[in-house]
Amino acid sequence: MAKFKVGISRDAITTNGTIFGEKAFKVLEDPAVEWEFLPENVSELPKEYGDAYDAICLMSAKLTRKTLAGQNRKVKLIARFGVGYDSVDVPACTEKGVMLTITPDGVRRPVAASVIGFVLVLAHRMFLKDRLTREGRWGEKGNYLGSGLMGRTLGVIGVGNIGKEIFRLAQPFGMRLLGCDPHVPQSAVVSLNVTMVDKDTLLRESDFISVNTLLDEQTKGLIGAREFALMKPSAYFINTARGPVVTESALIDALRSNRIAGAAIDVFEKEPVAPDNPLLKLDNVILAPHAICHTDECMSLLGQGAFRAAVDLAHGRKPHLIVNTEVLKHPAWRGKFHA
Repeated sequence: MAKFKVGISRDAITTNGTIFGEKAFKVLEDPAVEWEFLPENVSELPKEYGDAYDAICLMSAKLTRKTLAGQNRKVKLIARFGVGYDSVDVPACTEKGVMLTITPDGVRRPVAASVIGFVLVLAHRMFLKDRLTREGRWGEKGNYLGSGLMGRTLGVIGVGNIGKEIFRLAQPFGMRLLGCDPHVPQSAVVSLNVTMVDKDTLLRESDFISVNTLLDEQTKGLIGAREFALMKPSAYFINTARGPVVTESALIDALRSNRIAGAAIDVFEKEPVAPDNPLLKLDNVILAPHAICHTDECMSLLGQGAFRAAVDLAHGRKPHLIVNTEVLKHPAWRGKFHA
């Protein structure tokens, strides 16, 4: 009997091995499974990959309708490393009977810790003080006081898996906590001492604003010139979600004009970021290459989650955390799994 074949994104390969570590790959040590890295590091998966693998564990490449268009299509599962799936054509997957899974447990704590890290770095003006020291400007330190967190307001737009974890980690700092999410009622965050408000109220009252939403038609351009105009001049803006959630030109204008105090940005409208992107020349913004949460902990959990989904399906078990649950009504899966 042929083994269940799993293809893994080549962008998981590093000079020292892989980003996932040995513990994650032990999940694939299963007699029903064989695996390999995809033949090439591509920006969009060709249909040949859809024909060759039962499951594809995917990092950053796009999966389009073309990927699933082969007459000999074999792929049944796309297991995303992470929670975002804006690079995957979900309707095409559902139509073709292909499951899409995500790995929220892998990113919950690492992304939340990254946001808190950004808050601390911005509040203490850490990069500026590093520069003062390196440039021999010791005597100027009194001109660059940081901001204490006690009593300051942290606002989080998108109070889901990661947003709630940010609030958990923020508890010891004595901050006022505001949340904005049309899908999260006040009752869901009472234990975290969070007050749910509308977006404009959060923008006006917060000292630190973190965006933690998925990217979809409703959230694209969610933060633009109007939203930056509502923020305090002393406010700091943090985006670890997806670049297009923010209108980048409006962010640049807000930083250039000192409309806000600063920002920490891990994601961009176009990635990799262009060498002439104005953000690279501004000194009131901290930048990261869509990797601020990339720790050994994060990558191991992402790998374990995605690989476990593939192994489960190889054994006829329904994978956890299916995004397109309506796919289970497809003839390929109808009646295959017990409730």
